[in-house]
Amino acid sequence: MRDEEIDKILKQAAAQAPSNVDPALLDRIAKSVGSSLVPVRPLPPRWVLASGLALVCAAVALAGAARAGFFGIQAQSPLDRALIFPTLGILIWLAATAAAGEAIPGSRRRAAPSTLLAAGSLALLAIFAVLFQDYRTERFVSQGIVCLAAGLLHAIPAAPASWLLQRRGFAVNPVAAGLVVGTLAGLAGVGMLELHCRNLETLHVMLWHTAVLPLSAAAGALVGWAVTRRSAP
Repeated sequence: MRDEEIDKILKQAAAQAPSNVDPALLDRIAKSVGSSLVPVRPLPPRWVLASGLALVCAAVALAGAARAGFFGIQAQSPLDRALIFPTLGILIWLAATAAAGEAIPGSRRRAAPSTLLAAGSLALLAIFAVLFQDYRTERFVSQGIVCLAAGLLHAIPAAPASWLLQRRGFAVNPVAAGLVVGTLAGLAGVGMLELHCRNLETLHVMLWHTAVLPLSAAAGALVGWAVTRRSAP
């Protein structure tokens, strides 16, 4: 059966079906709906929105390091800088692109937010393990908690700033959107720590710096879950 035949059958069925709806009621509904429709500005292209999100993330990291001091990047070797910061830049761009896609329904998803989070965390762990060979653990917990708290505190402003850029979008899956925005905000915190923290002990950087990323992503997913629960009937 061809498409034209199916359309013909459906039109005949619609014409033969009895209508119990008052035409005046349908007219009033159409007018009420039409009067509430107003033109809206279209969303910017995905790459423009992603660029804005990446700039917000980088700005938070740089502002935090400028306030606290660029001691970390000064303590690093040229090789350390050549590997750490380009990797962070790539991860920030991937997270920003994914966050922009979550705000634009119908956007192509190259990777699930959870996959992006796992890949980013593993990439940071691998780079830190290769670059840093100091396995001392002096003041491991006390210094680690300070860095973890500092990274999360810088992730906090990055998340609402990212939301402001996306506020005209619509997240079909709030949990996934919260996860990817939390990942982006966590990268801002990690970036600040790499610029500021002069402690280059291997386990310190691998645990306390990297932990900012999954914790921030989990917080974002929790916010998305709360939004979903609140909007549920």
